[in-house]
Amino acid sequence: MQLERTRVDIAHCAKTYADGTRGLQPTDLTVEPGEVLALLGPSGCGKTTLLRLVAGLEAPDAGSRITFGSTEVTHIPIEQRGVGMVFQHYALFPQMSVEANIGYGLKIRGVAEDERRRTVGELVDLVRLNGLEKKRPAELSGGQRQRVALARAVAVRPRVLLLDEPLTALDAKLKESLRDELAELLRRLHITAIHVTHDQQEALALADRLAVMHAGRVVQVGDGETLYRTPAHPFVAQFLGRVNRLERGKTGPADGLPLGGWHLPCPPALQGHAALLVRPEDVEVGPANPGQGWGQAEVLRRSFLGDRVQLTLALADQAPLCADVARDHPARTGDTVAVRIAPGRLMPCLEAANGTMEPSP
Repeated sequence: MQLERTRVDIAHCAKTYADGTRGLQPTDLTVEPGEVLALLGPSGCGKTTLLRLVAGLEAPDAGSRITFGSTEVTHIPIEQRGVGMVFQHYALFPQMSVEANIGYGLKIRGVAEDERRRTVGELVDLVRLNGLEKKRPAELSGGQRQRVALARAVAVRPRVLLLDEPLTALDAKLKESLRDELAELLRRLHITAIHVTHDQQEALALADRLAVMHAGRVVQVGDGETLYRTPAHPFVAQFLGRVNRLERGKTGPADGLPLGGWHLPCPPALQGHAALLVRPEDVEVGPANPGQGWGQAEVLRRSFLGDRVQLTLALADQAPLCADVARDHPARTGDTVAVRIAPGRLMPCLEAANGTMEPSP
């Protein structure tokens, strides 16, 4: 089944509600043809508002512009935009069979029965529902219901597929397996898709690129690895993964960072920052007194997490530090250990006068 690959351009798109609340600040964003883009952020950040504007479920502020390919759709109603949608609870018709659910959109559009049957058959093959065509949703597993919802959404050959937190209602184990299955299906469809989620692992697994949102704005766009390793905004560093905060301190060398009695050299580009960030997996923990270049810490807590061990470390010159180490690491609660951080793993953090983190220049 051939699906159109449509470029989506969002230009100066904003949403202000009747009570004056600004749901979305002016936003510019592009989704490339055939790309899966995740809108990622906490509740209230504006990601669902942006999705609803793209869908045509909300009207944007004056001056906003949304384009599908060469067609401006800003003021076109949802039924004429050519969008397919998959919701949190799939919204399948319980009284209808799998094939009737998939073909519903084609039927109401007046597609001939032969053409409808052919399209439904292609989609049943594509999403691997063979043998289940006559089943009803209640007789299907969670993964099978998800596949029916996806097939129904693409049956009408939408220009853009919109997914509104389709895995939110699932338990953790089921979510993980369905996440991988959905990622494979989206790759096979090659359709332009926008996926809303607050789950970073889901976004990393499903999307080609992520647009991280905070307080009604897109703060950074990029592939998952780039955003994780080189975040351009402190919110991205904190939301996409976990970080420790390190204070530069008032004493010691101007180009150093106190770390358990040792002054870690601070890269020149970071020397103007009063605080720095580092991820737990970038904190190296070794045996006590290994020599120069290591600070000293005490293990406050050891937490075994299956694939790794999380250590909480007490340092004389920093707040407690979280370190992720190998699951067979020998450190135990109460041990004295050595700690070091490669300077290249440090990330900048700026604060405004009110103590909130601001983006680095």
